[in-house]
Amino acid sequence: MKKVVGIDEAAGRVQDGMTVMIGGFLGVGTPEWLIDALLAKGVKELTVIANDTAQPERGIGKLVVGRRVKKAIVSHIGTNPETGRQMNAGELEVRLVPQGTLVEQIRAGGAGLGGVLTHTGVGTLVEEGKAKIEIGGRSYLLELPLRADVALLKAYKGDTKGNLVYRRSARNFNPVMATAADWVIAEVEKLVEPGEIDPDEVMTPGIFVDMVVERQVAENG
Repeated sequence: MKKVVGIDEAAGRVQDGMTVMIGGFLGVGTPEWLIDALLAKGVKELTVIANDTAQPERGIGKLVVGRRVKKAIVSHIGTNPETGRQMNAGELEVRLVPQGTLVEQIRAGGAGLGGVLTHTGVGTLVEEGKAKIEIGGRSYLLELPLRADVALLKAYKGDTKGNLVYRRSARNFNPVMATAADWVIAEVEKLVEPGEIDPDEVMTPGIFVDMVVERQVAENG
């Protein structure tokens, strides 16, 4: 199957009401070209699973400002005042999850596990409505796995078979999200042919990736 596609075809996989995982940490490692395409397409009513909602003018923040997100499952929202405003106004549902718990829930979704046990959140509002299990005299919360309809990733380099290499801290949530969605789309800065990436450098194997789009940068930046 041909994996390299144009931006419009890639964005066309995301439909209204879907659950979408988006890589990145405060916009670093976020597929911003794909997000701009979603905005242009007009997709809405999304449930977004991500580390954060970035800033109003960047990445996931644009989706929030554009009112394309109905629910956000994230670690924090402090860098995007609009997320907090919509949450407090009852316009956006926000589920705040401790960062380590969030990534483990995603990892569990990718590995086919029934959930993870964590002590984080015990005795706080986080434990409301969750199963609590005692092991060795200590309480743990059962956190259920997270999966998505689509994962949108950002990689520094990718080949036409979908093998990906991330650059430094832009790696963050991208590799784990690649395993936990029904359809995975990677935006790459540099597209190469198979064999041009040393197998030891591959961070996400192409078996996880369904579509690859090469980011086009305008002449004016």
